[in-house]
Amino acid sequence: MKTVLSAIQPTGDMHLGNYFGAVKNWVDLQDNYKCFYGVVDYHAMTMPYQVAKLRTNTWDLITNLVAVGVKPENLFIQSLVPEHTELAWIFNCFVPMVN
Repeated sequence: MKTVLSAIQPTGDMHLGNYFGAVKNWVDLQDNYKCFYGVVDYHAMTMPYQVAKLRTNTWDLITNLVAVGVKPENLFIQSLVPEHTELAWIFNCFVPMVN
């Protein structure tokens, strides 16, 4: 079975652009593919943010994704997967920053 990995940043409320641009496809794909859909809260930290608001946006987005038909077993929150930061640390040790 083929695998799908896709993610969305919790930078605000989910809107029609999110839904028709990606999320509707997520719902359609999950019956025919092994799907991993993430809410990438670490990626939302690349711009100014408020901790409490980011946490609220993250869980609100998870709730909205489930409400429109994304299966909970296909969802993950980036900051709750420790392997993400562990792998980033390994990459940072071996891949130089070149200007």
